[in-house]
Amino acid sequence: GAWFAPKRFGYGAGLPIAWQGWAVLVAYLAVVIGVPRLWPHAAAFVVIPATIAVVWVAYAKTRGGWTWRGWR
Repeated sequence: GAWFAPKRFGYGAGLPIAWQGWAVLVAYLAVVIGVPRLWPHAAAFVVIPATIAVVWVAYAKTRGGWTWRGWR
């Protein structure tokens, strides 16, 4: 099933709609906030792949997919 709702306007995913989506979001925020504090020199090597992974999961698990939703 879907983990994220589509954005109302624009392109991409909105907020999570399932616990799995919230878990992905919380884990991502923990990585983005925690890694630079613990290992500042290695932050880019962890944060960039984590961001790519979250975008890929959101793309794959968004209800209705990512399409442009304009002002109607």
